[in-house]
Amino acid sequence: MVKILLTFSDLKLKINKMKKIIYMFFLIVVCSTTIFEVSAQSKAESEVSIAFEKYFDARKVQDWDSVASMESSSGTYNTNSDGSFHKPLSKTTADQWKVSGQAGVLNAYYPEFSEISNGVVFVRFYYEGIAANGSQSQDYRTRVTQNWIKEKGKWVLKTQHYSPAEYGGVHITNSSDFDN
Repeated sequence: MVKILLTFSDLKLKINKMKKIIYMFFLIVVCSTTIFEVSAQSKAESEVSIAFEKYFDARKVQDWDSVASMESSSGTYNTNSDGSFHKPLSKTTADQWKVSGQAGVLNAYYPEFSEISNGVVFVRFYYEGIAANGSQSQDYRTRVTQNWIKEKGKWVLKTQHYSPAEYGGVHITNSSDFDN
């Protein structure tokens, strides 16, 4: 008959190993839950994320028909990053977008989507790159907040507020800013 004898130090080592395994398991569960909660988006936030990407892709390639169609049919409220006053409600057409002269290489960074009520998603992000208007161009970096609303079954942009960020330019003022 073989007897297995554990010394006190062997027993202590086994207990410590079990504690470590339990601790690691607990840590994995907690971290996994936290990561899931942070990255989980509501259905509305996911849908706006897709609409947001399409909107800025259209702006990048100057597809002004798509841009105008993704803005609220009742108009939008906008504030530029040049320090000018808030703009009145406007219904910007594709032709108006075209003559605005907006161009350049601009990208949205770190967008965050937060459903603030049924049918309304708040978005904030950084918008930066090289802004161009006619023969003028300059570095551009701004913080942006937007509200997207569900209108006739489709997510559309309702408000935009661009505010200058440190170490970069702001909206290049042009003559269409003073229309209306």
